[in-house]
Amino acid sequence: MSRAHLDKRPDEVAAMFDTVADRYDLTNDVLSLGQDRLWRRAVVRALDARPGEMVLDLAAGTGTSSEPFVDAGSRVVPADFSLGMLRVGKRRRPDLSFTAGDATRLPFADASFDAVTMSFGLRNVVDTDLALRELLRVTKPGGRLVVCEFSHPVWAPFRAIYVNYLMRALPSIARRVSSNPDSYVYLAESIREWPDQTALSSRLQQAGWGEVAWRNLSGGIVALHRARRP
Repeated sequence: MSRAHLDKRPDEVAAMFDTVADRYDLTNDVLSLGQDRLWRRAVVRALDARPGEMVLDLAAGTGTSSEPFVDAGSRVVPADFSLGMLRVGKRRRPDLSFTAGDATRLPFADASFDAVTMSFGLRNVVDTDLALRELLRVTKPGGRLVVCEFSHPVWAPFRAIYVNYLMRALPSIARRVSSNPDSYVYLAESIREWPDQTALSSRLQQAGWGEVAWRNLSGGIVALHRARRP
């Protein structure tokens, strides 16, 4: 079994995702109680991809998050550093241009994309600030960014219940539905240690993004951060 550590060695994290690729989408649906579908729809609305635009969907996994952008008429590049995820995605959607890529060293030219998005992947990157600068580099001036990531529930009593679910119930449920339940212990720990909404907004600004804003989804379990390249 593969389980990454919170020091986030890229090879360990990628290998961990390789082992859960086949049942990744199903497991997410079960563990989030179906909320992941609502979160992904919120990303699509926030990014507002238009026909003909070039969109980078980073940490795209099996491509589930990329499909709505294709439906909107955009040209989408689903990218991920897990080859296992990419293989599953390519099997399922051979029409999509799946690309292997590390968020800290993106294989794209400067100003390649009209819009970039990353859902539930920034938390797993070895250097968050470098990844945010790389996303800025490959975005056209005036281009848009949407980052959807787990965050911190704003109501304290609910936050306590949520943390208890993460650290106790989530791994237990994962043992029933995931091909690698140990990986979900890492995921729970990484969510608990992740910066809150304000801290991530500050890091976006420090990376050079402008018009930074965020809103909570599901009471702050997830936060949707938006920004624009000046």
